[in-house]
Amino acid sequence: MPEGPSVRKFHHLVSPFVGQQVVKTGGSSKKLHPASLQSLWLQDTQVHGKKLFLRFDPDEETGPPGDGPSLEPPQKGAWKEGAADPKPKAPEGPSGPEQPVVPCGEDAPGRLGADLPAEGAERWLQVSFGLFGSVWVNEFSRAKKANKRGDWKDPSPRLVLHFGGGGFLAFYNCQMSWGSSPVVQPTCDILSEKFHRGQALEALGQAQPVCYTLLDQRYFSGLGNIIKNEALYRAGIHPLSLGSALSPSSLEALVDCVVQFSTDWLRDKFQGRQQHTQIYQKEQCPAGHRVTKEALGPPGGFQRFTWWCPQCQPRSPPEGPEQC
Repeated sequence: MPEGPSVRKFHHLVSPFVGQQVVKTGGSSKKLHPASLQSLWLQDTQVHGKKLFLRFDPDEETGPPGDGPSLEPPQKGAWKEGAADPKPKAPEGPSGPEQPVVPCGEDAPGRLGADLPAEGAERWLQVSFGLFGSVWVNEFSRAKKANKRGDWKDPSPRLVLHFGGGGFLAFYNCQMSWGSSPVVQPTCDILSEKFHRGQALEALGQAQPVCYTLLDQRYFSGLGNIIKNEALYRAGIHPLSLGSALSPSSLEALVDCVVQFSTDWLRDKFQGRQQHTQIYQKEQCPAGHRVTKEALGPPGGFQRFTWWCPQCQPRSPPEGPEQC
């Protein structure tokens, strides 16, 4: 699924529509029922980790919605994910672990339900994107290649929202559910100004491979497989190194690399520059060494492809637990 920097770009694309009324809906979602958003007003939008939250109300509010500035609706073709933004929203800067730290992120309690909240209550729509999830503004996604049958079939949007101002949003490859309010803790969001370094270091210090901890959204919300691989390489840490065996300075360096790479990636998105990786999906590292690729993950958990350089990233301790 898209990682924190991509979802923050989605948030920036949606923000100009805050304060407008939904005048027409569409999309293939059967669980959400797009028609339920008809005539509602988009009053606020928030982003936390890999999730986007949109607040809809039945009535128009008189005051300025949310905390962000009011932006002009984007023009067709200029605001799809990855396009350059002439007025980038400044990224937030430096979070998350085991007891006594309170878990947060995607696995935290209080997740949004699937049913529409009671009439008169705030209606927050939670959007969780799939592997190729995206948001398009004032245009639809087009097929880049033919399918197995040889047909050039365009992707089908899950939700389409047309607004009174004349523009529209199209959401692709995502899951959506209603709730009364987003229950989140920004202290574990790697791109939040409230990201708590102390909690992040405590989480990484556990006696388990650091590559497991990094992908735990309770502690590093918004961190995905790309950031995991790049941060570990830049910090010179083997993905299966036990956090308890690493020095405090090594853990500090790893957190620094997580925040720096994520912030740089978000900046590049706003400036329309291509993402630059050093180890992810590479055959050689920048030093010219052959890269190792293997699916790693906790026993019984999700296995993710991991790239590392055995020479630049020595394992600590040398003999750790066998990978299941």
